[in-house]
Amino acid sequence: TQRTKAALEYGDSGLRVETLVLPDNEEQPSEATKTLENLGKITDYAIEKALDRKATFVALGGGVIGDMVGFAAACYVRGVDFIQIPTTLMAMVDSSVGGKTAVNSKSAKNMVGAFYQPVAVVADVGSLRTLPDRELASGVSEVIKYGLIRDAPFFEWLEDNIEKVLERDSEALIETVEASCRNKAEVVALDEKEGGVRATLNLGHTFGHAIETKAGYGTYLHGEAVGIGMHMAAKMSRDLGWISDELFERAVALVARAKVPIVLPLDSPLDVASFESIMAVDKKVADGLLRLILLKGDLGNCVFTGEYDRAVLKETLEHFCDPENRSN
Repeated sequence: TQRTKAALEYGDSGLRVETLVLPDNEEQPSEATKTLENLGKITDYAIEKALDRKATFVALGGGVIGDMVGFAAACYVRGVDFIQIPTTLMAMVDSSVGGKTAVNSKSAKNMVGAFYQPVAVVADVGSLRTLPDRELASGVSEVIKYGLIRDAPFFEWLEDNIEKVLERDSEALIETVEASCRNKAEVVALDEKEGGVRATLNLGHTFGHAIETKAGYGTYLHGEAVGIGMHMAAKMSRDLGWISDELFERAVALVARAKVPIVLPLDSPLDVASFESIMAVDKKVADGLLRLILLKGDLGNCVFTGEYDRAVLKETLEHFCDPENRSN
């Protein structure tokens, strides 16, 4: 933080830089810090330092920091500029791009927030050298969705190169970040406020958010829960007859190679009723109808729809909640 502050001040003696370190520790894991209370710490600090509308908020950190700082920037004096400097792969390939900002409520994830675009995103893959392996794997899990929903060549590239990404090969990391940001930016340009096609970026997220919420924020990293969620979405798509067995197997195999969970553990508190109650308040519910992102057709194709057999959804939930299909 101090090195960043010094770099920002270098060469401009008139630039005032204030820093605030938000809580993130073992007692309060990242997603658990994404609250209205901690959001207030940002805005209160800005007021204490008498920042005006010419201020620029800079989010230096992972997705949780970016979400909170972006939302604070949207709220403070009704909007100030902000810059994203993501330091995790998850933030580089997903949360820093597209202008989604939010905090969690006690019962649902990212339900309080705003669409607010950063003026710049600066991603340096060199910062990933010290990222914990678990955090890196979580980010790799997230990038797989781009290949499944819209970019078949990228999926095939990941099949050939995912181990290089996990080994932090610089060229592989740069290709991963570039391809992911390109895909997300193209979708956001078509649908900034998620009225339709942008929702497809949430493949596996409806299931994944339910897993995160029930387990308690911070128990799972986001990409870990999404890994299980993508497995669930792929299985449901296959069971609906919308994708082939081969594509289902390729999808699940690649998620597993990302070194994230693909099934619930034996001690998970999730059951079918929990899934159903949490998903009922998902942001993609419209007129009481749960819409899902499911794979349909060849690799690189998906649909965002509420028109699916509810019995197959129920069977999917029952399958993953069955102790026989969980991991030790």
